Amino acid sequence: MPIPVDQRPLNSAEHALLERILAVNYPGVAQLRAQLCRVRVVALWSPGSISVDFRVFSDAPRSYLASGVIPVDAAVVTSNGQLVGEILIWVEIGYLSALEYAWYGDEMPASLPNPENIVVTVHEA
Repeated sequence: MPIPVDQRPLNSAEHALLERILAVNYPGVAQLRAQLCRVRVVALWSPGSISVDFRVFSDAPRSYLASGVIPVDAAVVTSNGQLVGEILIWVEIGYLSALEYAWYGDEMPASLPNPENIVVTVHEA
């Protein structure tokens, strides 16, 4: 169950990750990029979570992407290439709706990964 928070802009780590993951090209991504300056964090996924829910405010353009995860793989790797998780960006009715850090291991990370440690590939149609 999400934990509502006082609405806030993206922090620098959230913004940098979204920019990195939305930098690849696929149909509908331009509208998602345009939403970045209008996104507000509205909830945490659990106490201490770094996964968050969004709400897009104002007259942001709507992407025609279906609700669900955007069509990319965003693998989190260590400096030596070990896969340690993935970032999922969720969309609801064409608007950015969540950033999820799915880590591999027993201990929840205390912070989001550095964008330099994200390997992004577009799903093949």
